[in-house]
Amino acid sequence: MRKPDFLKRPVGKGEAVTGVKRLLRTGGLVTVCEEARCPNLNECFQRNTATFMILGKDCTRACGFCAVGTARPAPPSPDEPERVAAAAASLGLSHVVVTSVNRDDLPDGGSAHFRAVMEALRAALPEAALEVLTPDFCGDLEAVRRVASSPIDVFNHNIETVPRLYARVRPKARYERSLEVLHTVATEFPERVVKSGLMVGLGETRAEVLTLMEDLRAHGVRIVTIGQYLRPSLVQVPVAEYLTEDAYAVFREHGKSLGFDHVFAGPFVRSSYNAAEALLHARAGAGA
Repeated sequence: MRKPDFLKRPVGKGEAVTGVKRLLRTGGLVTVCEEARCPNLNECFQRNTATFMILGKDCTRACGFCAVGTARPAPPSPDEPERVAAAAASLGLSHVVVTSVNRDDLPDGGSAHFRAVMEALRAALPEAALEVLTPDFCGDLEAVRRVASSPIDVFNHNIETVPRLYARVRPKARYERSLEVLHTVATEFPERVVKSGLMVGLGETRAEVLTLMEDLRAHGVRIVTIGQYLRPSLVQVPVAEYLTEDAYAVFREHGKSLGFDHVFAGPFVRSSYNAAEALLHARAGAGA
């Protein structure tokens, strides 16, 4: 499908964008912003923000929506926690988001490395809000607990799409498994803000999205992000529909009725986009 004009954004080449990229390359770091070809890269890099992607840039899965490369990954880099913390401190971040590729090749799914990164960030930035966006760790709840018990403020795991589309969009994942990850953190770590996100425009119905939102809320999710799926290349699954503002307004209203602390829904919304603002809205909504 031809992308409508309202979904077109310029490619960033300004001085601020170049400066962030230079800092990341100097530190040997990877961002999901670049690897996943995020449409918000220009805006975020100009604001000196980025979402760090740890454990390499090669994923052990090949999800139908994702542009991140699939290959046999290298072993985790032992000095990556310190390099991430140094880059975040150099950028002066007050809200740091860390995500990773799937590392199904590692016995703990990379959870110990994840924890080490968050501990290094907390030491370097004691006042910053720290947010993780994790894989499902193949349902290993001990791995989930290892990350959730690290010094973080927000635990995010994306549900991505409605269960009917998992076989095509997210074939190595399980809808129920992702709900269990979220529910485990919500019930065992109530001090954490639990967050999840999904894409629309993959062929789901409006009713399926509303039901998915109900499932997320029932499993303890406090922040939900909903954004338009944009096909990164011809290799990924095609776009079935480009949603308009009216659809997002329905999602926001439904989320409000369900009692979410914050529903961030719109065409350019992504899990870590304006993450600091989403947390502030959630804390205000919860009276924190």
